[in-house]
Formats: sequence, structure tokens, C-alpha cells
Amino acid sequence: MLRSGLIATKIGNSSYYNEDGTSTHVTVLKVDDCIVSDVKTQEKNGYNAVQLASIDTEKDISHLNKPQRKIFSSANIKPKKILKEFKVDSDNLLEPGTKLNVNHFKVDQFVDASGFSIGKGFAGVMKRHNFGGLRASHGVSISHRSHGSTGQNQDPGRVFKGKKMAGRMGNKKVTKQNLKIISIDESNNLLVIKGSVPGKKNSIILLKDSVKKSSWRKKF
Repeated sequence: MLRSGLIATKIGNSSYYNEDGTSTHVTVLKVDDCIVSDVKTQEKNGYNAVQLASIDTEKDISHLNKPQRKIFSSANIKPKKILKEFKVDSDNLLEPGTKLNVNHFKVDQFVDASGFSIGKGFAGVMKRHNFGGLRASHGVSISHRSHGSTGQNQDPGRVFKGKKMAGRMGNKKVTKQNLKIISIDESNNLLVIKGSVPGKKNSIILLKDSVKKSSWRKKF
């Protein structure tokens, strides 16, 4: 059963103290009101999905392009900074203008969190792929941290795609699965999730019902 997720902002990491005094590493996420801005249907678009708009922006609707103006004017909502689609089943389609908040999830439910990892810039293979490097002994000259040979002989005479080499590290979309919701603060629109989620502070995080913990999805 597929249903809509939520758009959240990462506030930061903290410690959550349980009733027995033990502490748990958690991530705090803030969920502004997610408003349904558009609905995709199988008959019209070829798939079922719900488009959510979140996070207020100072831009006036006259400063947006025509497709964006049509989305917000049709749903009769103010312009938002983030627009994201979530594929859903036909039974879970929502009407434009519907608001979703932290009550969309429940305590002890498992979710999947998607975001862009922190960018590390250009990195070598020892940092990027955990290579061991060459020997730190005589005979190895200024190549202690290099990756060594990358190709073959005359045949095939090229480097295969996907070869682990130096390059840009981080700043890629990452999804962490099976994260447990420890607590929900309805008054401040906060979700407290066990563990870490990708991205830096104030980055956008997409939350969805856990795919692998399907038994939990049936309960909510």
C-alpha cells in the first residue's frame, strides 16, 4: 500500500533519553505544513501520484514561471519553495489543498529518509573508497596514496566504466531505510528519528513509509 510521504527540514542531531536513563542518538526533523498542490491519475497522466508543496517563500506568484503559477493558482495556495511528488495507490489519492503534518506518521513507525549527502569535494581513493594505498617502504616514490593500475593489456585496452577512482565525493542522493520514529512533537511540528539521516543542517529530507518494513505500513 503506497501512500504519500512528507517533506521535512533537518534541524540537527541530538540525544534522546529513554525512561530507563539510556540515551539514543537521534535526528530532529521539522515538518512545515505539506499541502497537496497537484494530483496525478492513471487515466490522465499514466500513473498515480500526489504532489506536495512545502516551506514558505518570499517570492510573489507573479515572479514564477507559467507552469508553477498554474499549479499554485489551481490549488488556491500560496507559492511554496519545494515541490515533490510521491507515487501512491489509487486508494490513497488526496484532494488538492489537503494539509499533511507530523500526524501523518505514528510513534514507533519505521520510515525511509532520502536526501543529498554532505559534499566532500574532490577526494582520493583512500578517502573515497577506503583503499589501503601502496607500501610505505623503499621503492615507492611519491605514490603512497595512489590507486595503482586501472587498466589491462592491449585487449581491451581501456578502463571499464564504474572503476573506483579518485573523484567528487558526496553530494549524492542517499536513502536510509528502516528508521524508527522515537517521538512526535505536534506543537512544534517536530519528528524525532532514531539514527542519522543524509544531508547537512537545514537540508530537505523526504520521508516515506518504510518499504522493507511493510508490516508496519499496514497498521497506519
